[in-house]
Amino acid sequence: MRKPDQSQADAPARGVDLPDRAAGKHSETLPAEYRADIVVYGGTSAGVMAAIQAVRMNKTAVIVEPGRRIGGLTTGGLGRTDIGSKAAIGGLAREFYRRVRAFYADASNWRWQKPESYQATGANRAAQSEDCMWTFEPSAAQKIFADFIAETNVPVAYGERLNRAGGVAMDGRRILSIEMESGRKFRAAMFIDASYEGDLMAAAGVACRIGREAESVYGENLNGVRARQAVYHQLRPGVDPYVVRGQPASGLLPGIDPAGPGVEGAGDARLQAYCFRMCLTDHPENRLPFQKPAGYCDLDYELLFRNYEAGETAIPWINTPMPNRKTDTNNRGGVSTDFIGRNFRYPAGTYAERAAIVRAHLKYQQGLMWALANHPRVPAAIRAVVSCWGVCKDEFLENAGWPEQLYIREARRMIGAMVMTQHHCEGRVKAADPVGMAAYGMDSHHVRRYVGADGFVRNEGDVEVGNFAPYPISFQSIVPCAGECVNLAVPVCLSASHIAFGSIRMEPVFMLLGQSAATAAAHAIDEQTAIQHIDYDRLQRRLLADGQILT
Repeated sequence: MRKPDQSQADAPARGVDLPDRAAGKHSETLPAEYRADIVVYGGTSAGVMAAIQAVRMNKTAVIVEPGRRIGGLTTGGLGRTDIGSKAAIGGLAREFYRRVRAFYADASNWRWQKPESYQATGANRAAQSEDCMWTFEPSAAQKIFADFIAETNVPVAYGERLNRAGGVAMDGRRILSIEMESGRKFRAAMFIDASYEGDLMAAAGVACRIGREAESVYGENLNGVRARQAVYHQLRPGVDPYVVRGQPASGLLPGIDPAGPGVEGAGDARLQAYCFRMCLTDHPENRLPFQKPAGYCDLDYELLFRNYEAGETAIPWINTPMPNRKTDTNNRGGVSTDFIGRNFRYPAGTYAERAAIVRAHLKYQQGLMWALANHPRVPAAIRAVVSCWGVCKDEFLENAGWPEQLYIREARRMIGAMVMTQHHCEGRVKAADPVGMAAYGMDSHHVRRYVGADGFVRNEGDVEVGNFAPYPISFQSIVPCAGECVNLAVPVCLSASHIAFGSIRMEPVFMLLGQSAATAAAHAIDEQTAIQHIDYDRLQRRLLADGQILT
């Protein structure tokens, strides 16, 4: 990476004053045209940390959030932190987890359970000597992020969606402003796309990819179609795929791909499955029983019933205890909360198409939980356990206990000058310009269902490969190629292959990459250069001074 010597044509404008920095300001109270040094699109955990870091570097910032809630999955139900290695988490990310511990050190925050009772579950995964805590309720995470924002007076424009058809004004390779569907404009010297979807990145003309690369693209042996390797989260042998058992003419059951498994290792445009990370409770005073959703149809759960009839004995969830007798509940097993094969149109879909996909996922998951708790074709032992659980009265109040944030495990991925690959994960290639560390195994969920050679249903796509050391993430993987856009950073939909993204895509990593992206953006403003050409040595010194872990 060369030192800053770009022409003034590539340099971002100098910082501008933010007219009103009242914390949590809603979009209707903001002026029609808003100016900041750094505009952060997407109030995910990465977006919040990016804005906080910008202010701590004496830059003005604003978060533009399309929805009603900040924090993304961290406040959306994912309370069981996917750590990988605690030692790799530094900076603002580690500060967040320290604040989690401080939150639960306050006895008033234990309403439904005594802390010693929770510690006895072993779910916290933290030693008594640690200053961090790695499990938390959604409402606790929301409170902590709100505190971060209040302390720094970062304005948040809620309910503002990017006008993806012409809403990004460019001057050559520089973004001048972004316009929302409401007509409101945000101008800045630097922009950060911290969304799970990568809408700003795509609308700015930055190269990106949706789906899985073929093994041959980067010489990876875990990418592309994975049918033979998909041994985890499988259906039991003998599950018939047809509406009328044994009769192909009756048609395939919902969600089964008639195209078959595809060619092993080949690339495609398919995505690993999404779900909602439910926060459940078995406390009678705080529990809302599972309800049958409107439009429920038994046929949508026929695979669930047949899987039990084929010999399944487990409850299809990972029900990890959180404080106050709550859980973070995730997918497990052959038929579970993942709505396999139903998300392919999400990343590039219109807002209306995405909303329909989110509603379909919610309906499927609500129906699944009702069936597990009530349906006579589910074993009585399973029903007896599941029916003791329900969503929480005191979480996600705006949506009757259900999260609004769908678990977008993967959407668009940028194609930058450096693409993080399986070789980086496994240590065969090492980034020379780190902005953070990743440590989780390569973890991708199933992509589709198909009829196997034996005539029964199989899942395809799951990869779970770990046992490697933490590895550095390249600065060049969070910025576009300089020939495309010179004042944008992308800490979430970063430049990575499908299989490497499956390792990087963890919430604490997004937090630390958000902080690093904002640091780089601030340096680009100070150095009056394209973000790709900032002085990396200076960036590294600041990251280390702010507690980031780079080696």
